[in-house]
Amino acid sequence: MSLVLNSVLPIFAVIGLGTLLKRLRLIDETFIGVSDKLIYYIFFPMLLFWKIGKPAEAAAVDWLFILSVLVSVFTVFAISLAIVTVLRTPHREVGSFSQGCYRFSSYIGLAVILTALGEEGVRDFGVLIGFVIPFINVLAVSSMIWYSEQADSQEPRKLFFLKSVASNPLILACLLGILYSNLGLPLPIFVDKTLGLASMLALPLALISIGSSLTFSKFREHITYSWIAALCKLVHLPLVGYFFLKKLQVGGSTFQIAMIYFVLPTSPQNYILSSQLNSDVDLATSAIVLSTVLSVVSLSAIIFIFVG
Repeated sequence: MSLVLNSVLPIFAVIGLGTLLKRLRLIDETFIGVSDKLIYYIFFPMLLFWKIGKPAEAAAVDWLFILSVLVSVFTVFAISLAIVTVLRTPHREVGSFSQGCYRFSSYIGLAVILTALGEEGVRDFGVLIGFVIPFINVLAVSSMIWYSEQADSQEPRKLFFLKSVASNPLILACLLGILYSNLGLPLPIFVDKTLGLASMLALPLALISIGSSLTFSKFREHITYSWIAALCKLVHLPLVGYFFLKKLQVGGSTFQIAMIYFVLPTSPQNYILSSQLNSDVDLATSAIVLSTVLSVVSLSAIIFIFVG
């Protein structure tokens, strides 16, 4: 129980601090916008490269671990499309809802894994998201294009999709980190210390930003789909993931990392992609808020059962 408290509560305490700072008007939308850009394009990629780029054994990538997570995500993605078909969901809401069922917050994930499993866990998690992020972008953008009501705008959206995957700073940082790690060369001391200092800014800024963006103003209008998305993300995905992890005989720390990954809240990127591809941003926001609140329970349960 102490591991649960020490791993989960500090993360959500800092998220709560972000909410409080916003309410006290000590931070505003301008600060949040600049902070988000710095985190996404500078500090978080630096942290990932720093953690992943250190020399490692050639067999460091557990391919069954990667495969089990990708298959699990795709299964829940398929379930989400089945749900919108049965419920006859308006096309504009499909993309935002579907993303809420399987997309994850890498910021919260990295923070939780760092406190629960240490730096080695962070490295494995970084390798995992290097594969998962582009895969999720494929699923998210493809579903939005498929359900788009504006067929004449599909070509620009496809170009946006290709550009967003190829230029994603998190993907690039992970790939560069893996490549440098396989060279077997230690980072120069001044580079290591520079990356370490810069990386210290990434997680607290990200968590404060997440907290400052939480709002329940539109939640009531989308309560049904928000709850369904949260249940898919925090209940169905870990159950499906557990099944595939056992089938593929994934164990040890990678099993723990995967289970933590499966119960992470929905990523704020759901909102960003929904706004850029003309999906329902209010539904996206509601799904993010609800899954973030409920993930306190899901993360605590997974850490208590499989880590503690």
